[in-house]
Amino acid sequence: MINKNIDLNLAIIGLGYVGLPLTLEFAKKRKVIGFDINSKRIEELNLGIDKNLEFKKHELQLSKYLKFTSNEKDLKSANCYVVTVPTPVDDFKKPDLKPLISANEMLGKIIKQNDLIIYESTFFPGCVEEECVPILEKRSGLKYNHNFFCGYSPERINPGDKHHTISNIKKITSGSTPEIANLVDELYNEIVTVGTHKAISIKVAEAAKVIENTQRDLNIALINELSILFNKMNIDTQAVLAAAATKWNFLPFKPGLVGGHCIGVDPYYLTYKAESIGYHPKIILAGRELNDNMGNYVALELIKKMKTKSIQIKGAKILIMGLTFKENCPDIRNSGVKQVINKLKEFGCDLDLQDPYVNKENIKKIYDIHPSSTLNQNIYDAVLIAVSHDEYKKKGLVYFKNLCKKNHVFFDLKNLFNSNEVDLKL
Repeated sequence: MINKNIDLNLAIIGLGYVGLPLTLEFAKKRKVIGFDINSKRIEELNLGIDKNLEFKKHELQLSKYLKFTSNEKDLKSANCYVVTVPTPVDDFKKPDLKPLISANEMLGKIIKQNDLIIYESTFFPGCVEEECVPILEKRSGLKYNHNFFCGYSPERINPGDKHHTISNIKKITSGSTPEIANLVDELYNEIVTVGTHKAISIKVAEAAKVIENTQRDLNIALINELSILFNKMNIDTQAVLAAAATKWNFLPFKPGLVGGHCIGVDPYYLTYKAESIGYHPKIILAGRELNDNMGNYVALELIKKMKTKSIQIKGAKILIMGLTFKENCPDIRNSGVKQVINKLKEFGCDLDLQDPYVNKENIKKIYDIHPSSTLNQNIYDAVLIAVSHDEYKKKGLVYFKNLCKKNHVFFDLKNLFNSNEVDLKL
């Protein structure tokens, strides 16, 4: 068995928001193979292009220890595989483990005696040993914890965040035996300067990860519900939160759309596991239901306000600014803005979409709306700021007001401006 982390030959499986930063960080210390099944992604990375806009050309081509590939044969030289594939949900909000299963099927054909497989993807407690290990054993003919070993160290990447990076975010680590747990911990301590937390088992590490985003989801759901309530009472939610935040232990969550690949997904993995063992989690699902419907709420509030200003709804010219699931990133998958757009389409509104980070072809493909390259003044019945990109913050109130007709609705969903300067806020 491998007993020193310097003996590990690394291969990172999946080069998205999680895998690529991890690959580049390890490549500062040791040889690393970065693998992705998307050959176009590999071609771009080898040319120094990151479509996620997280890394620049010089960062991608900095290390002599780095190799990007989509060829499975290149993985055979590794003995430690770190799996960072996506774990989404399907249309019925059930875990979609197809990417994870495919990765394990591939690794099962490759792994050798004493190899180590570490998972970073987020899933339900027990997934490594109940779902992944049986595939690896069947495909490889090897026996778990005798011929190969597993670890789990959940990702804590925050896309678009240049301050909280891999090296300065504390990492949870775990292993399938005490010796492997130590080995995994030593490996990650090579790149994490703020230290690690070694969990007592893989299941504990899996559970810790999935509740991080579940807790955040519930806290946002509470604030979203309070926002809906205060709106009905004609109370400024932001003023309430500012007042409450003067207490030292008040948690500073804000209302808004909840999307992305973590907060809007991970609670469903936990509820799936809970229901599989006969427990129906009421609070978690209630929070998910409320957050899942915030897009409809936002659209209906905008329509309601337009009606109070006698603005014709059908054919109304509305500009949506910001389409991504969070600020300063180009990813529109799982964005909460999509529900807002679909609801406004139902009312027959004429929508313009704009986002400086998103590929225009992707916008056209998803929404069947040509995005606006240039924005003309005095043409919009309503403007909705849906994502707080830094570029929007810099423009100032006058810029947005000038886009609108004299009689208009300005919905500042992200609270960039004071309540007395806009028509609607959450």
